[in-house]
Amino acid sequence: MAKKKITKKTKKSANKTGIILLAILAFVFSLFVYLVFLRPATKFKSDETVLLIPTKKAENFFVRSLLKENLQAVHYTTFLALADWFGYWDKIKPGKYTISKNTSVFGVFRKLHGGRQTPVKIIINKFRTKRDLSKFIGNKLEFSSDDLLRFLTSIDSLESSGVNPDNMMTLIIPNTYEIYWTSSPREFVERMKKESNNFWVQDKIEKARKLGFSKEEIYIIASIVEEETNNNEEKPKMASVYINRLNNGMTLGADPTIKFAVGDFSIKRVTLNHINSSASSPYNTYKNKGLPPGPICTPSIPSIEAVLKGEKTTYLYFCAKSDFSGSHSFATTAEEHFENARRYRKALDSMRIH
Repeated sequence: MAKKKITKKTKKSANKTGIILLAILAFVFSLFVYLVFLRPATKFKSDETVLLIPTKKAENFFVRSLLKENLQAVHYTTFLALADWFGYWDKIKPGKYTISKNTSVFGVFRKLHGGRQTPVKIIINKFRTKRDLSKFIGNKLEFSSDDLLRFLTSIDSLESSGVNPDNMMTLIIPNTYEIYWTSSPREFVERMKKESNNFWVQDKIEKARKLGFSKEEIYIIASIVEEETNNNEEKPKMASVYINRLNNGMTLGADPTIKFAVGDFSIKRVTLNHINSSASSPYNTYKNKGLPPGPICTPSIPSIEAVLKGEKTTYLYFCAKSDFSGSHSFATTAEEHFENARRYRKALDSMRIH
């Protein structure tokens, strides 16, 4: 039987058919991949949602329930298949995960499997006590405010950070930070220590040394200045008053420290009764010479820089102006100060502020 002759035309036709078949297969495969893995998989209506996987609940049942609430049924099934295939259930990473609307199931799986958490943006401003700071941070991260407060008041816990319960707040530089939700109290403090070290560059430390203080002492003075005034232009002059008092061996006599010692920050007028009732507190700067053992708030950067400026004055006193403008009258002698104070007390009396 004669063999059928294969012509160039036949070969060309076969090649063309093969290319078409490959193209069809590629299209079918791409469509399959898109439909199963890449098309929008979420079912929530908002622009995004947050999946919180607590450390104590980083287990199969909890994550399944969380995903079932947020993924369409068919994509939820696909996620389970991916999780089984890649062993996700054995290494679930706790955290805060932000999922955008219409994210694919592969996108969700990739984020959770890789532990790609969304950092928590935390804006730290002024806090007076460790309890206040703990309450604020405890509402932002996984650990509770009580967990953080216990850590901040433990000598043993803070030892590795080089601070103690009295001065640990000197690590807090008011700023905006991004911190992972699953951070522990220790990791939070270590982060604050790192940011503090970044702030206290050699130039700042040298300025503090020339003034005769450590960076912690500068921070404590700045905390008092912060509580005394919101007027940034006055802060260097006010800082000079406290430095002059320290250098002259006087007590600081700072009213804000009495409020801190009493534990009542609503006091509008510090009286002799407040001073005497808090006489045993190391924060009573009318009864004790030198600086208190720790800051009375977390001062703003302008307040810290105001102290570091080291403005030279002969002022030893200041008093709020009687016009309640928020500005102060500064004095070198006690006589000048008493006259300024008399005018201010008269204004308080006229306003019936006690």
